[in-house]
Amino acid sequence: MIVVLIETGAEGVTDTSLETLRFARDLAAEGGGVPVHALVVGARPDLDELGKHGISTLYTAGGEGFASYAAAAWAAALIEARDRAGAVVVTAAGTPRGNEVLAHVAARLDVPMAANAVAFDGLSPLVVTRQVAGGLALEEMQLTQRPAVFSVAGHAVEATPADSATEPTVEELAPTLTEADLVARVVSTEPGAPDESGDLKSARVVVGAGRGAGGPEGFGAVSELAELLGGQLGVSRVVTSLGWRPHHEQVGQTGSRIAPDLYVPCGISGAIQHWAGCASSKTILAINTDAEAPMMTKATYAVVGDMHEVVPAIVEEIRRRA
Repeated sequence: MIVVLIETGAEGVTDTSLETLRFARDLAAEGGGVPVHALVVGARPDLDELGKHGISTLYTAGGEGFASYAAAAWAAALIEARDRAGAVVVTAAGTPRGNEVLAHVAARLDVPMAANAVAFDGLSPLVVTRQVAGGLALEEMQLTQRPAVFSVAGHAVEATPADSATEPTVEELAPTLTEADLVARVVSTEPGAPDESGDLKSARVVVGAGRGAGGPEGFGAVSELAELLGGQLGVSRVVTSLGWRPHHEQVGQTGSRIAPDLYVPCGISGAIQHWAGCASSKTILAINTDAEAPMMTKATYAVVGDMHEVVPAIVEEIRRRA
């Protein structure tokens, strides 16, 4: 039995949680097709959507103690779901929230936790491969104690539906919470600035720009290209460090990790910290004057040239064909 913590947003179940469900199904199949259960705290998501992803039972936790996010309270609910299901695996997406809740679960159950798993090998013992050092290295970790507790790194697998849909049953939980469970909790939230509305992590196309932009005024063409391709603008760390663009646009180890269908880095050398954030891109078209830059040598396709000449030419051609 496997229990997955589900995170939801304005549009329902988050992409990272759907990826985690896929990871859990793969693990369940390795174990002979054991059921995959899920826990959601707060508003119940669409059961049909969860059924498409192979959920057997959906546990829900609501009420006053769960009116706002509190990691310890969520951990109490997840442990109760684990007990109800008799689960030997407890997992969640490797988001800040998912990792925090699982850390509480592991501490309470006195078992180790592996954060940011990208693959697994075998069941006895269960060995997970996980990202360490901000994704710059991989480590194998044996989880011999039960339950096995681990989070799944974003974009480790694709969030594909199950081969056959299920009709999940719903069970409500009422875990007993203590004052200590609610000491640390969210008391208010502030909406992001309007220009932060785009979701860089889930964008299917990202057009990036680095030092080669030359300054704050050098992002016009790349921004226009991103808009024409229906994508998002991403930048390197040096761009945000220089104050040319806001941090929420940063791709890399200390920014967003992306996995678009197409990534177009322009004037980005491809330092290892940046590569850690974009290595999961399916296709990379790099544009740089330096043919030997790391990004150029790793890219699927590379254009040797000045981004201020190449990108406007691409924009002009797209507009001509539109």
